[in-house]
Amino acid sequence: MTSPIAIAPNVAAEIAGWLAFLGAEKRMSAKTLEAYERDVGQFLGFLAGHLGAAPSLKTLAKLTPADVRAFMAARRAGGAGNRTLMRGLAGARSFARFLERNGNGKVGALTAIRTPKPARSLPKPLAIKDAKRMADAEIRAGETREPWILARDAAVLGLLYGSGLRIAEALGLTRKQAPVPGVGDALTVTGKGNKSRMVPVLPQVTKLIANYIALCPLDLPPDGPLFIGARGGQLGPRIVQLAMARLRGALGLPDSATPHALRHSFATHLLARGGDLRAIQELLGHASLSTTQIYTAVDSERLLEVYASAHPRA
Repeated sequence: MTSPIAIAPNVAAEIAGWLAFLGAEKRMSAKTLEAYERDVGQFLGFLAGHLGAAPSLKTLAKLTPADVRAFMAARRAGGAGNRTLMRGLAGARSFARFLERNGNGKVGALTAIRTPKPARSLPKPLAIKDAKRMADAEIRAGETREPWILARDAAVLGLLYGSGLRIAEALGLTRKQAPVPGVGDALTVTGKGNKSRMVPVLPQVTKLIANYIALCPLDLPPDGPLFIGARGGQLGPRIVQLAMARLRGALGLPDSATPHALRHSFATHLLARGGDLRAIQELLGHASLSTTQIYTAVDSERLLEVYASAHPRA
């Protein structure tokens, strides 16, 4: 239980009622309840030292945003990251809502503070040689699946890396959108927000798509999906993920080598070769340049890794 030293008796009683409510009504697990109790205990314990006395219900109702910011600053000083702060605030806000519903005042200071965002993890692109091998037929030679399915998977993965598509964008293509060898080197895809954009298609990828179409034994009507499953329906992303998992095993790649990592690889490799950031933004279909800028951090990180491993005095 939370230490009674830092908590007034009327607050301790409300905490007990709150935890019982979460367990019975919200069906939260014992571990979740324990975490919520611990987080609220930390908040109240800080307030006891910050305010000079164990906070009562009246004290909680009079808290200011500055008090909550002081708590967050103290937690950061103790090594807490954004995710820990998010969880702590979530517990405190849940308790505050419980108090308000029971007529014990509104702790407005907790809702006035913006929740910290979790640190954005950097994308994990594949090495260029590994990304290129995603469409290598020799890697799939030992598989027992039908040749047209192997060709289909190679075409989809080739599109993800060669054109930087999201998996949903590739699987949303229709048969009539398929590029024709020697005729077109681009296609129009529909991305997030139902926005269309033009993306380039490498000749090698166009050949992969043409090979898949030639081998496919099922009907591919013009307005139907370009990529289909074994029973003729639209191919689902899970099948592509499984195909990528097989390749991970064949190439000895980490679990981070997913279909979406091929899109990350497209952007990172373009940037490493001097690609313009705004052009890459258009190719990826990002609404904001700030989303694309994360790849500059990836490129810088890779440069530092090379420096650290190669410089004689690093």
